[in-house]
Amino acid sequence: MWPEFGANRKPLADGFIKLIKMLIAPIIFCTVVIGIAHVGDLKAVGRIGVKALIYFEVVTTFALLFGLLIGNLMKPGAGFNIDPETLANGADAVAAKTGSGELPHTVEFLLNIIPVSIVSAFAENALLQVLFFAVLFGLALAKAGEGGPPIVFELVDRLSHLFFTIIGWIMRLAPLGALGAMAYIVGQYGIASLGSYGKLIAACYLAAVLFILILAAIVRYFAGVNLWKFVKYIKDELFLALGTASTEVVLPRIMVKLTNAGCSRTTTGLVVPTGYSFNLDGATLYLSICMLFLAQALGVDLTLGEQITAVLVLMLTSKGMAGVPGSSFLALSATVAAIGHGAIPVAAVALLLGADRIMDSMRVSVNLLGNCVATFVVANWEGQLDKERMRRVLDGEDVPPLQEVDSITGKIVPAPEADALKTVSTP
Repeated sequence: MWPEFGANRKPLADGFIKLIKMLIAPIIFCTVVIGIAHVGDLKAVGRIGVKALIYFEVVTTFALLFGLLIGNLMKPGAGFNIDPETLANGADAVAAKTGSGELPHTVEFLLNIIPVSIVSAFAENALLQVLFFAVLFGLALAKAGEGGPPIVFELVDRLSHLFFTIIGWIMRLAPLGALGAMAYIVGQYGIASLGSYGKLIAACYLAAVLFILILAAIVRYFAGVNLWKFVKYIKDELFLALGTASTEVVLPRIMVKLTNAGCSRTTTGLVVPTGYSFNLDGATLYLSICMLFLAQALGVDLTLGEQITAVLVLMLTSKGMAGVPGSSFLALSATVAAIGHGAIPVAAVALLLGADRIMDSMRVSVNLLGNCVATFVVANWEGQLDKERMRRVLDGEDVPPLQEVDSITGKIVPAPEADALKTVSTP
């Protein structure tokens, strides 16, 4: 009715997202440090990291191949009949969307995991850099704690309680954040773009549904988790992620709920933040389907070899996407250039601008569930999944809050995650 009024509600979403993001780095730091300090085993931390990376690589590669299968079967770009000469302004449009940025090269991406300084890692909210420092700090703290609990551990523990309490307060604003985000999307984009990109949208969402069923089979077989029950358990966080088109806004709460559902704090703290950079299942599905969409829209028949080349390139570019503006367009541009097919200009990526925002819900939901499944699988693989607690939580039974021993008084007290679980559900 009033699209401009709706579009102007965007500050509600922006404010809510900023409130959450300001606490992500300190919460990851505290969770990982406390978890590792409790375990105190460098080998255990290394095993969790290696197992997580193996899982991420296998699943994201499968997601790329699965996306190619769907794209070849549904042919979402067939019938577009785009003339390459009409894409003269496409490069400028993509540059505007991406801020003329570029994806880091593999070596650069790996080196960027090491922060320039501790302060910059927290100031820039660089999750992998914060995680890297937290692992080192936690191991050093565990080493120092061999002669008794150091005062630093007590400080981190207290800070963790405070941060989770603040998250509980902020989450009460979630309905306003979702309202602002959805009002902006509908007011700004409307539904007109659905028609012209209908087949591409259908292909992506069908791939997402089928892939989630595959995730359900994986987590059932490797961890004994009923994914449907887990989806009901995190429904508030899932709807919030869909509404705001961001998985970062629910990262603290997802970590809380995974820990409450039986995953160890160490596994959750290591796997979830790492997965936000290395396990973007929804994004990889989208990229492989869109690669074929562009070729089909331009009337280009990619050979099997060219499709395999595209998968190999996307295996690398998709790992450096997190936190880069317009990263999906940059990844596709790099892939088109690597294939070297003259009939597909890099500017063709601009064809996806009209449908990209509509795809966010697909990418967000698959990314979020993919990282949750990874946490359960790795936790069970490492023997750090409390299956009895997981079963009771997912069945909706009353379970006692997570507890720990207070490092000062020696008494049993609620764990910091319990503070964030006190919030009311958001419809």
